[in-house]
Amino acid sequence: MLTDPIADYLTRLRNAIKAKHRVVEIPASNIKKEITKVLFDKGYIQSYKFDEVGPQGVIKIALKYNPVTKQNAIVKLQRVSKPGLRKYSGTSTLPRVLGGLGTVIISTSKGVMTDKEAKTLNVGGEVLCFVY
Repeated sequence: MLTDPIADYLTRLRNAIKAKHRVVEIPASNIKKEITKVLFDKGYIQSYKFDEVGPQGVIKIALKYNPVTKQNAIVKLQRVSKPGLRKYSGTSTLPRVLGGLGTVIISTSKGVMTDKEAKTLNVGGEVLCFVY
């Protein structure tokens, strides 16, 4: 039984990146689907596909690599809010990663989005993870 499915999602991505896999399959949930869409919109992954296999479904993510250096687009994935200690931020106190070069993924009342989108919509929420 998983107690933190988002941490499991990020760990599966990290492990696939370290093993230089092209595609990673992750059990699906609505929050994982939304995080995947944000990662795709920001250019961290090449493509994704939602398969309705079995009772839960699967997310297939094609990882993005630089063709010359073979370096992945994702350097680091870091979980911020955990089940034992939730981290919430208002609009004025949203964290920044690498001085604004990285992405903060936030779960708000208007859906899962980046820190920049949350600032433009003037909403705060739970800080899920840092990506850069």
